[in-house]
Amino acid sequence: MKTRQLLQVRQDFPFFSAATASGPITYIDSAATSQKPYPVIEAVHHFYTRYNAPVRRSAYPIAAAATQAYEAVRDQVQQFIGAADRREIIFTRSATEAINLVAMAFAEPRLQAGDEIIISAMEHHANLIPWQQLCIRRGAHLRVIPVNESGELYLDRLPDLLHARTRLLAITHISNVLGTINPLPEIIALARSRGIPTLVDGAQSAAHYPIDVSALDCDFFVFSGHKMFAPSGLGILYGKRAFLETMQPVFFGGDMIRVVRFEQTLFADLPARLEAGTPNVEGVIGLGAAIAYIQSIGKHHMLTHLQQLLAYATAQFTAIEGLRIIGNASQKAAIISFLVNDIHPHDMATYLGEAGIMLRAGHHCAQPLMTALGIPGALRASFSIYNNLEDIDRLSEGIRAAQRFFR
Repeated sequence: MKTRQLLQVRQDFPFFSAATASGPITYIDSAATSQKPYPVIEAVHHFYTRYNAPVRRSAYPIAAAATQAYEAVRDQVQQFIGAADRREIIFTRSATEAINLVAMAFAEPRLQAGDEIIISAMEHHANLIPWQQLCIRRGAHLRVIPVNESGELYLDRLPDLLHARTRLLAITHISNVLGTINPLPEIIALARSRGIPTLVDGAQSAAHYPIDVSALDCDFFVFSGHKMFAPSGLGILYGKRAFLETMQPVFFGGDMIRVVRFEQTLFADLPARLEAGTPNVEGVIGLGAAIAYIQSIGKHHMLTHLQQLLAYATAQFTAIEGLRIIGNASQKAAIISFLVNDIHPHDMATYLGEAGIMLRAGHHCAQPLMTALGIPGALRASFSIYNNLEDIDRLSEGIRAAQRFFR
């Protein structure tokens, strides 16, 4: 994007109109959660003030309008990720819940003692613990694709991990720590050739990267609204209809039934059968506005800008003596984890935070990865479309100031 366009994009986010006591806001924690643009905020406000009503339950006009708007977003999501059928889009409370739903309703009934599930060493806890606990319950085994010092998976070892007792392969699209972009077509094709279902954690990719689940031929794909400019409390599960049809509900209550008697309940068809309870209607409405906003900018322009930020930040960090970048994959998103001298990441993040520079510190919900890399945690700078070169300059200056302070 041109500078003028970048300024316009940043101005779309009211969060940046404020300032800290030390100056402008430098927010570089978008891998944790994204800021929200005016169109999303206005869409939620419009819902609350004009047609806040139960969906799929009441017959009065504003309830019908709410239902129509809610279900229209399902169509948006279908088109946004290239799904074949709108019934393949399930709204959940988070990407984490979406993964747990697949674990409980799809994988668990198929898993026997001695079977195996494959994940990678760079998974977020949300795509690790559900499979770990499932394997413990069923007496199955969790197998892990290891990661090298550059932050890339040892994919040459994957064929030996996949065999007749492998029941599922769950893999992240982009590491939330390393920024590594995994070669999904190659991984999924290999699993497909062995008849192994695949789940992709797209939480870090859905906002900025083109997603076509039909072309990828993955069986499940999950992502969350809050990382792509939409409200919190909303996740999306895509699943191939043939698999979703086999999944029995694991959450029960309102809106997922056809007939209820004391002796028996007949469940609704997809997608309602997997969406128990009052949904996050306002979150879904906001997601629709977020998708429209992303499409108005274009993911090509977004990616071009993010790669420019990544290149500039990498060059700036490399010039700082004592700074070590964690992960240098050849295919990488605009996420940089790093350590500075022997300064504890939490101390560094606290110091920078006082200067209005907001970034993440810790294990980033990836403790096994940190163990594999031999580090207790790291700082993480993660960028989005509202960031600019000045943010990186402020961060670099802040790191140098912290080095002097902690010396």
